[in-house]
Amino acid sequence: MKILVTGANGMLGQDLVPVLKNAGHNVLETDIHNLDITDKDQVSKYILTNKPELIIHAAAYTNVDGAETETEKAFLINQTGTENIALISGNLNIPIVYISTDYVFDGQKSSPYLPDDGTKPINVYGYSKLMGEETVKELNSKYFIVRTSWLYGHKGKNFVETMINLARTKPELRVVEDQVGCPTWTVALSEAILNLIHNEKYGIYHVCGSGSTSWYGFATKILEFMNIDIPVIPVTSEEFKTAAKRPKYSIMDNGGLCPDWKESLKKYIELRGE
Repeated sequence: MKILVTGANGMLGQDLVPVLKNAGHNVLETDIHNLDITDKDQVSKYILTNKPELIIHAAAYTNVDGAETETEKAFLINQTGTENIALISGNLNIPIVYISTDYVFDGQKSSPYLPDDGTKPINVYGYSKLMGEETVKELNSKYFIVRTSWLYGHKGKNFVETMINLARTKPELRVVEDQVGCPTWTVALSEAILNLIHNEKYGIYHVCGSGSTSWYGFATKILEFMNIDIPVIPVTSEEFKTAAKRPKYSIMDNGGLCPDWKESLKKYIELRGE
């Protein structure tokens, strides 16, 4: 199958593209340098010229705190850019996979979020991604909305590498314990997306690591797998003020689509080659 991937140079894109190619797909790799998703004419021309059979829309504005001040830019990319992709793919009957986020929820639930649960984002980033979801549903009936969370991969800045780097320079780490969610490795997410597109059952999916933990629990497991022995101190969100509010509870029910988060983290650490 000929698959167009937007955001191919991003952290997810750089793991997704090889997974698709290894499965025998012909991948059209695009990013800002060769496809500006906010330019409707450019999107139309690219899709009409290259005729993809499926589009995986991974391009996004992902700076959660930055979105609070760069609101216009966040909506331009996450809503308008997605609208352009969804409109043209919908008109041409091309299925779309839209990568979304756990931040479409407000974190007030006390049991894992299901795909059909009501959404209520509490930050600009989450709201911009939700508007992308709504646009996709409105303009293209052949959609997979893939909500993921706490993403990390070898090809981008992420929590795992931040903790490892800090642990090598600090006598101790202080990590938030009152936010819980599902850590997700980009490779596990990519493999789950591959399975979804072969399945062809359209709809909303939660694709994140199985099980759950807090940022504190995540950090302690990272250091355990890295054999780094320094104190990790649990703290509240109040100690780390951020521009954007985060949901305290963003555990999602993934329906068994991804392995246990600890299993994926262990593989990630092993592949670092240290």
